[in-house]
Amino acid sequence: MTSRIALVTGATQGLGTALVAGLAQRMDPADTVYLTGRDAARVGTAVSSLPVTSAEVRGEVLDVSDPDSVTRLAAELNDRHGGIDILFNNAVMRVGPDDDPRAIVEEYTQVNNFGTTRVMRAFAPLLREGGRLLVVASSLGSLKFLAPVLHDRFDGLSSLDAVDAATAAWRDQVRDGSARAGAWPGFVNIPSKIAQVAAVRALAAERRPRDTERGILLASVCPGMMNTPTSALWWDVSDAPTPEQAADPLLPLALDPIKPEHYGELIRDGAVLPWRPAT
Repeated sequence: MTSRIALVTGATQGLGTALVAGLAQRMDPADTVYLTGRDAARVGTAVSSLPVTSAEVRGEVLDVSDPDSVTRLAAELNDRHGGIDILFNNAVMRVGPDDDPRAIVEEYTQVNNFGTTRVMRAFAPLLREGGRLLVVASSLGSLKFLAPVLHDRFDGLSSLDAVDAATAAWRDQVRDGSARAGAWPGFVNIPSKIAQVAAVRALAAERRPRDTERGILLASVCPGMMNTPTSALWWDVSDAPTPEQAADPLLPLALDPIKPEHYGELIRDGAVLPWRPAT
């Protein structure tokens, strides 16, 4: 049996590190899990902090906001292994209550949104038979959290280029202040998560027939609220799951037999969350 290759982006802390640990504990000794982040020192520290695992964990520098970094690592892993089997796209720039959306939205979208589509473009073609590409998003990625007048901005998009264009249009309105005067929510996380889920839906629409034949799963996933320092800036998360606990429901999507109804959808605790509001 060919050894499996897994990759987790944004894996130097929190949920990303927990996903690496969970995969490496459940995979086989011949398998490899790549722990990635944009800072080499933090990558090294994260790898050395992990407990003993079954599969090998290797650190790699990957900055999803840098197109060259994404294409370089994709090419290197393809050369080394001839493809990949599991990808969790978890890289995220966090935003706090005191951050001015106009000041941070460029960097924010470069990581959270254009970073997501860069990773999808570079690594989806490398998925082997039975592969999984899972984008960590949020239940906020459902259209019900967006004003109805804005639904058509992200609904029914047929390509990653179309999603990028819609994201860029929203970003520009945030940056020039016009979003604040319109129907866009003030919390930038909502349109950003919707754009991530829209990207998964768009790519799934393109790939579904071939992926179905090859047993590949492409989906967005919601880990739910977690007890992290960043979440604590916004909400009382004292009773929320730890990143390790939040990772547990995501791992079966990467390792267990695929459920066809999950393809292209947003999944939380094994259930499909509706994209459109109930009518």
